[in-house]
Amino acid sequence: MDFKAVIDHRRAVRDYDSNRVLDPVLVVDCLKLAQLSPSSSNMQLYEFYHITDVDMLKKLAKACLSQQAAASASQMVVFVTRQDKYAQRAKSVLSFERNNIKTYSPPERQASRIKRMEKYYGVLMPTIYRTTFGVSSLRSAAFLAIQKFKPTYDRVSVTDVRIMVHKSCALAAQTFMLAMSAAGADTCPMEGFDSKMVKNLLNLPEDAEVNMIISCGYRTEKGVWGERFRVPFEEVYRQI
Repeated sequence: MDFKAVIDHRRAVRDYDSNRVLDPVLVVDCLKLAQLSPSSSNMQLYEFYHITDVDMLKKLAKACLSQQAAASASQMVVFVTRQDKYAQRAKSVLSFERNNIKTYSPPERQASRIKRMEKYYGVLMPTIYRTTFGVSSLRSAAFLAIQKFKPTYDRVSVTDVRIMVHKSCALAAQTFMLAMSAAGADTCPMEGFDSKMVKNLLNLPEDAEVNMIISCGYRTEKGVWGERFRVPFEEVYRQI
């Protein structure tokens, strides 16, 4: 399919065909594509929980309030934010960037670029994502002071950073759904669920959060409820 056909095919499917087998390898391949999505500062503070076990699917469907999109799914993927892994991810990105610079940058610029990356991932990223010991309040005050003298990034409160992490995870979820659509499979993104129950089922740590749950399969004739509704484009489009 061309891209428009992929977009047109992707719908929130509410009922899946139990007679059509969805290959788990296809789902994994689409999740690998999802990981290529843009992520703020390339931190990739998320995890994908691919549910194929029948008993776990039943429990997860119950946690999704027993909605048909979950109850009829042959597989599900739980997209989880992991802001608590900021130190580990920052260290990984920094290690990659050091090698990247040594491979692709001119020799005379390598030292300065590596130093800049070390400040970014060794100092700034931990400062942005850390939430303990009153760091968030100090962070907000510091950036507010800088803003008086020059434009600066100012979305640094605990809520701001949490939203930022969820946005990156949601970008990956959207790429996953489009990849599934391109492969002829179907999905439904769900936000109606008992998050505490889901976290218990997956044995997630306290700081992890469920971004969304996406059911997977192949649609039945009643899987899509009519035509799409979208407000007129003129209501959302602004050209400046």
